Amino acid sequence: MFITSLPALSPRKRQGSLLFLLKVLARHSSSSFLSGNPTRSIHASNDGIPNRFRPGHRPSFGAGDIHIGEGRLAHLITIRRSFCSSLSQDEHLKSGSGSIPDAAARVLDPSCLDAVVPIKVKVVHKRPIDFTKLDINFLPAVILVGRPNVGKSALFNRLIRRREALVYNTPDDHVTRDIREGIAKLGDLRFKVLDSAGLETEATSGSILQRTATMTANVLARTQFAVFLIDARAGLHPLDLEVGKWLRKNAPEIKPVVVLNKAELLFDGTESFSEAADEARILGFGDPIAISAETGFGMTALHEALRPSIEDYVLQVLNSDCEDKGPQQCGESSLEEVDDSKLPLQLAIVGRPNVGKSTLLNALLQEERVLVGPEAGLTRDSVRAQFEFQGRTIYLVDTAGWLHRTKDEKRPSSLSIMQSKKNLMRAHVIALVLDAEQMTHAEVVIARRAVEEGRGLVVVVNKMDLLKGKRAGSLYEKVMESVPMEIQTVIPQVTGIPVIFTSAIEGKGRIPVMRQVIETYEKWCSRLSTARLNRWLRKVMSRHSWRGEGSQPKIKYVTQVKARPPTFVAFTSGKKHQLSEAEIRFLTRSLKEDFGLDGIPIRIMERCVPKSNGGGQSSGKNASSTRRVRMLGTDNKAVEA
Repeated sequence: MFITSLPALSPRKRQGSLLFLLKVLARHSSSSFLSGNPTRSIHASNDGIPNRFRPGHRPSFGAGDIHIGEGRLAHLITIRRSFCSSLSQDEHLKSGSGSIPDAAARVLDPSCLDAVVPIKVKVVHKRPIDFTKLDINFLPAVILVGRPNVGKSALFNRLIRRREALVYNTPDDHVTRDIREGIAKLGDLRFKVLDSAGLETEATSGSILQRTATMTANVLARTQFAVFLIDARAGLHPLDLEVGKWLRKNAPEIKPVVVLNKAELLFDGTESFSEAADEARILGFGDPIAISAETGFGMTALHEALRPSIEDYVLQVLNSDCEDKGPQQCGESSLEEVDDSKLPLQLAIVGRPNVGKSTLLNALLQEERVLVGPEAGLTRDSVRAQFEFQGRTIYLVDTAGWLHRTKDEKRPSSLSIMQSKKNLMRAHVIALVLDAEQMTHAEVVIARRAVEEGRGLVVVVNKMDLLKGKRAGSLYEKVMESVPMEIQTVIPQVTGIPVIFTSAIEGKGRIPVMRQVIETYEKWCSRLSTARLNRWLRKVMSRHSWRGEGSQPKIKYVTQVKARPPTFVAFTSGKKHQLSEAEIRFLTRSLKEDFGLDGIPIRIMERCVPKSNGGGQSSGKNASSTRRVRMLGTDNKAVEA
């Protein structure tokens, strides 16, 4: 600010600034200012023109804040009597007869400048708001509710602009069972959107429908807005009236936006839309909006209905945040460059059905985030959740259980398996959950798939509590010894895969699992300098016996070309241009042992250095014949490129 920056100025500039300030104050009320009234203020308007330069302006004095509106900063400089003790002790200045230069000379005392009172700044955000620049933590949550099969998941996919939620026409079944969350992009509007399971208020106690309704009620209590979907083709259903009563009971402070979905055929020149709208008004939530989540019809009307309420909420949150952080840091997301290992971690929890994947996710989040139960195949959608662990952002994905899919099967379970495989390829680290009592071929397939995709792998052996309670302790120790050896046997190309033993239902093993996941992720993101690799290469070559040195390829140098997973290129020369599989396995094992890269896949590519002619220039024929790249995949098979 103006006064607090004075000590950093040169004496001449500081004197000129103070002279200007004191002249302005003296012109308005010099005698009262210097007589000891506690507070004086100078105001400026939002257009940047100080009020003191406006004709007929009379200064107003009193304590106040600095308001920032419409992108302009209006300075309110508050000067208290303690600004300079030397001024209050000068009788000439108190009486108003002192000169301005004398007052400025006394103000230049450094001890006087230390008495400046800090200026409080208050930022006031106004419409319009650029939602694209806001941090996602400031966005409100909008939940989609309604009876089963009204198009909630289809609208969720439309809003997030991706086919994430499973959509399947099953009138007698419920595809969605868990709460899915995403960032909606509705025009220039941004908000968190939550897809919920279909509500049936008359569900049997303890059934899946009753548990999903309870979970939806818990999430509804933490959201700010709701969209109530109705099937426009079927009209107002008795279940819609029950859902309306359920909303009033569980969220009386939320007035939902009523949406008539599947309404693309209502505007055919007849009065069908008017009749459907009159039926929807019976719910008592106002006029409905006609949309079609499948075709995108009516998204503009939905945008206009949601924007005022969302803007009011965001303005309130931003202004409250700016009071705490100040005008420079409030509202906007941080775009600073960070190290790869510090980026948000994508963790996918995979395994066959009914091994405790959802229970493990709830244990990691320490809340009932997903539906759990004794039923096999309970999870259908891949549920994504975000949480913080030791200052690091982690995205958890709970996937559906992997089953053997037949060719003729086209039910939701088949779609769930396809979605699980997609999430495995997107993840950074895979947590493979096993049942402590049995290990099947399905786990072997998943583990090999994760390694082939180049992902970090952590094996979590769940349900260890069953071994302690029912059988002798010898079986418990036998499982702890045998599982790591079995993992190493079925995946020989990656040594040192970490194995963690847990009991998710008891909440045991949460911290060891997360620490091991982060350690594996940091190894997966590791980078080694070329100089360090070449020093390592000289030591490795001295340990390796190269028989027939003239015919064997010579490694000129090694460099790392990428991380996530670590990928290296070995440049070779010699009569035999390609390294054997045994030699590449030796290099891979040495890299893992010397640099602590156990438990993650490593890729080594081989590139031949073209021979040069007398002038040092490589011939076109030699260059084309030797530019072959051979990559060793994680399955230890050489691939010609």
